Amino acid sequence: MAKKFAHVVYKITFPNGKIYVGKDVGTDGHSIGYFGSWNTKLVEEDSSKDELRNFAIRREILFEHVDVKVVSQTEIVLIVELGANDPEIGYNRTPKFRG
Repeated sequence: MAKKFAHVVYKITFPNGKIYVGKDVGTDGHSIGYFGSWNTKLVEEDSSKDELRNFAIRREILFEHVDVKVVSQTEIVLIVELGANDPEIGYNRTPKFRG
């Protein structure tokens, strides 16, 4: 069975409304089970007990390409455009938010 997606940039939305933008550039392409390397401690600190009790996250694929370099560049662009590196909006810590 052929892969449905090549390498991707995705956005995760958490129950508290904050986001994380990441990329999946595995050697076999995108894996449906990959949810990135977001900081669980930050998410726990920002979330209410009720949000953690029923913890459902949404992952959306924002961009797909066969070239890993293009995906990596697009990830940075989307982090900044969506404000995912702004601690009030998201959990990305790079590139550093300049306010």
